[in-house]
Formats: sequence, structure tokens, C-alpha cells
Amino acid sequence: MNHSTQDTLDRLFAVIESRKPANGGDPDKSYVSRLLHKGPNSFLKKIGEEATEVVMAAKDADHGGDRQKIVNEMADLWFHGLVALAHYGLTPQDVAAELARREGISGIEEKALRKAINREVEKS
Repeated sequence: MNHSTQDTLDRLFAVIESRKPANGGDPDKSYVSRLLHKGPNSFLKKIGEEATEVVMAAKDADHGGDRQKIVNEMADLWFHGLVALAHYGLTPQDVAAELARREGISGIEEKALRKAINREVEKS
């Protein structure tokens, strides 16, 4: 992630944090506050909707549609993902750290490792 991308995510996340009802966010004045006030089902549903819209935009782009729609829908998906992170007490840095941990590891190897760890957890 380049410096400006990280700065943008940090600024956006700070706004989301400030809109949490526990931090004085008003559900009547803030979309983020409203989502958080309604609880996880509200923003989790939005994540599902936005993920579907990303897929649809990509499919359209495969057939000559506007590629900018992928960017627009992905921005919505990321935004709602950030709302979820804030709700669960996580940060964009937590996600970046996980991506950094995976860097240089084959996706196939990483998935196999996660499956092995899950099997061990299930045995205990």
C-alpha cells in the first residue's frame, strides 16, 4: 500500500471510529452511526450486497462495461468492511499485518496451513 492509500484508509477509519455511538455518533445524522447502532446484521448485509455488486460490475466489465464501476463498488465494499472492523475492535492495520504475514507465501500453502491449524483446534 502506498503512503497516500494508507493515509486515506487511516483518515476514513478515524471518521468511522468517531461515528461509533459509544463515541457520540448520532444515528439520526450519520450513516455509519446508524449502521453501528442497528448492529452487525445491518453492516454485514451491506458487505454481502456490495460484494455481489463488485462481482456484477466485474462481469459487466468483461463484456465491455465501465471498469470504473468495479472501483466504485469496491470502494463501497471496503467502506463497509471498515465499519465491520471498527465494530469488532479491529483496524486496517490488523488487516495489513495479516497481508504482510502472508507475503511471499503461496496461496495454496497458506490455505493448507490454515486447514491444518483448524483441524488441530477441532481435535482439542
